[in-house]
Amino acid sequence: MAAPLIKLRGLSRDFPMGDHVVHALRDVDLDIDQGEITAIMGSSGSGKSTLLHLVGCLDRPTAGTYELDGEQVSELSPRQLALIRRHKIGFVFQSFHLVARLTTAQNVELPMLFAGIAPAERQRRVSDALEAVALADRAGHRPDQLSGGQRQRAAIARSIVGDPELVLADEPTGNLDTETGEEILHVLTSLHQRGRTVILVTHDTHVAACADRIIHMQDGRVVRDERHGKRHEEEFVLEG
Repeated sequence: MAAPLIKLRGLSRDFPMGDHVVHALRDVDLDIDQGEITAIMGSSGSGKSTLLHLVGCLDRPTAGTYELDGEQVSELSPRQLALIRRHKIGFVFQSFHLVARLTTAQNVELPMLFAGIAPAERQRRVSDALEAVALADRAGHRPDQLSGGQRQRAAIARSIVGDPELVLADEPTGNLDTETGEEILHVLTSLHQRGRTVILVTHDTHVAACADRIIHMQDGRVVRDERHGKRHEEEFVLEG
């Protein structure tokens, strides 16, 4: 049996707040396999965004270990983490984070400029990424000339242009109307069908329903794990 793409053991994250410590994540054990589409749900403060930031190598755990594709990443240097983010992980944020003065194609190309990829290869990858999200006809438009859904599709194209193994989406439909949100879900599930591993953080049960698996969090812990509509639970004794 193949090893999981993501393997978390005893993962915790604490934040000092004056005289107190906030335990944002508490002793999380979790495996996510290559090619899964997983939704992480929970109320505000449940730890879901903290977990996504750790998985995305945007933050470091206070305790525990994180193995990505067979490599221990918990204690890598900032430069090594940056290389992992560049080559293995694509990010999709609720607020798009597109550069206003750049065209859609230029926004999608941006990560490859930092990676030093040759112009001809950049052009090919941009074309493929825009085609994958049905946005090729908006390649020359700036963000202010795009609808909300088109801007999110541009952000998704930017996230996949480096052909990452893992796509992390933080509330990807949060700023969109229902119909446009459906379009974005279709794009994300299409990425999953092409073999990418996708993790969604969401408050929306409809968004979560598209996933192979739904992980529920509360007070920094995983309290329920559902796969394909069948309930598989690991119960924790929660304090307070």
